[in-house]
Amino acid sequence: MSAVSKTAPPAKRVKARQPRQALYAAAAALIAIAAVAAALLGKTGGSGHRGGAAAPPVVVQPPAISTGPGRVSTAGGGAASPAARTGAGGGGAGALTAKPSRAGGGSAAGSAVAVAEVRDPEEAKSFPLPASTHHAPATTPSVAGEAGVAPGAASDAQIRKELGEEAQAKAQELAARQRALTPVPGGSSVGGNGTIPIPTNVPEAVQRVIAGGNAIADFPYIWGGGHASFVANGYDCSGSVSYALAAGGLLSAPLVSGELASWGDPGPGRWITIYANAGHTFMDVDGVWFDTAGRSGPYASRWLLATPPLEGYAVRHPPGY
Repeated sequence: MSAVSKTAPPAKRVKARQPRQALYAAAAALIAIAAVAAALLGKTGGSGHRGGAAAPPVVVQPPAISTGPGRVSTAGGGAASPAARTGAGGGGAGALTAKPSRAGGGSAAGSAVAVAEVRDPEEAKSFPLPASTHHAPATTPSVAGEAGVAPGAASDAQIRKELGEEAQAKAQELAARQRALTPVPGGSSVGGNGTIPIPTNVPEAVQRVIAGGNAIADFPYIWGGGHASFVANGYDCSGSVSYALAAGGLLSAPLVSGELASWGDPGPGRWITIYANAGHTFMDVDGVWFDTAGRSGPYASRWLLATPPLEGYAVRHPPGY
């Protein structure tokens, strides 16, 4: 013991320890503040701010999401596929059930959100067929896309190197293509065999999307068709769009129109622009409309030349296209 501690009375010894206790208290306070700061940094740097919030869809007029009768599925950031759907098959009673799956190319993943899809308000223009009418099943989208790619197609890298010449060539080709295509009387769907030419001055993925659309261009309309499987004998609006996108390698599982309204990136794309709401969807592929509504007959083409009404649809596009 020191001389101070031997001779000092108890009160003085307590006073001698007070500076040391103050140092201990200050150190403990600093440790507590550091712990609180670390906890706060952990919260703000975690999943709640991963890469920033996903951009909202560009909506001309927000669609109404129905919670009434219809097809319901879950979407995580616009990516989850339907869990189960039931509906009438082209005017006759029927049911389709899709297994839960996950589609790529969507926006950032988030918590599951229920997506309810109302009956397609454009169904009357899509010429639904009775259940007794059967069409041969389609091939898988990958096969359809491979078979229709234009020979000698330029790669994506080559296309992007020729942006100046591409814009002019694209405009000339589109003008020539529209002069060659004549809609069927009574509707706006393309005549002939229902297919459209596949351009050579667009990325290969876009060529494959067009080839996929050609493969099912004259298939009958069946509400809910193409959701339990890409291979079907009839397709509704979202089944048709999903099939064509899958042919281009841009989608791995069918999505309902309500899911397509938040899929991909917001705004119009350079080659592909998707319009979707809770009940209907269609798209513009290299300047030609792909839609089940506006057809002139049960087996008329899904490729249309007239621009459909665009109000009330979210505007989306595949990332990079």
